[in-house]
Amino acid sequence: MESIDRLTAAQPVLVHFFDFAQLNSIRTLPYLRAWHERYQGEGLAMIGVHSPRFPFTQDAAAVAVATERLGMEWPVAVDPEFALWQLYEPHGWPALFLWGQGGALRWYHLGEGEYAGTEEEIREVLPETNGGGDRPPLLEPIRPSDVPDVKVIAPTPEVFPGGSTEEPWSATEGEASFEFEYEAGGAYAATDGDGRIAIRVDGEEADAIDVKHPGLHELTLHERTERHRLELEPSPGLLIYSIQFAAGVPPLT
Repeated sequence: MESIDRLTAAQPVLVHFFDFAQLNSIRTLPYLRAWHERYQGEGLAMIGVHSPRFPFTQDAAAVAVATERLGMEWPVAVDPEFALWQLYEPHGWPALFLWGQGGALRWYHLGEGEYAGTEEEIREVLPETNGGGDRPPLLEPIRPSDVPDVKVIAPTPEVFPGGSTEEPWSATEGEASFEFEYEAGGAYAATDGDGRIAIRVDGEEADAIDVKHPGLHELTLHERTERHRLELEPSPGLLIYSIQFAAGVPPLT
């Protein structure tokens, strides 16, 4: 924590708490990557804090591999004991804390959204001497659900096939598949291990997913909120910890 404190006193810093197998964290990353590219030269520092939700995301080596795969080209602190979490009290994943030069907290946001507001605050805290007059327009929303003030439908709550974040589910001889219904803009599986997931959507076979690393894997994706029944049949030994759902805009009527 001392190193983060020293950095926040020296220059503006955006601190973000995340987990590499948590959907909202992953959906925020395209904006973080863009802000890093845009504003690093103007003096913005970024620090990720990986506070794990699942047993398989606690390993520092796994975090290092995941952050490289996800294109996070800024320092990441591994927080397996939740020491930084307890100091910041973010209350969820992801959480953004923007510190101004000198160490004053200028902005806080929990979860997805408010991307334009966050970028405006970043521009406010950067030193005026660093060429801010030539900045491009604010980032355009990446997804329809990211548009400011847009109406979105709350997705189906997260499903834990094994019963909790601590207990995964895997296929067995008597239980080779897992079925569930959902209403959302997409479904994602947090998994550990290698293998393959066969997928049926409303009884129809869909493209299977090859799982080559621990983390989050897209099962389905929709332009708008849709309702479906999903059946997953993973390879033996592949562990499924949770099924997470993305918020979507309302369907066309």
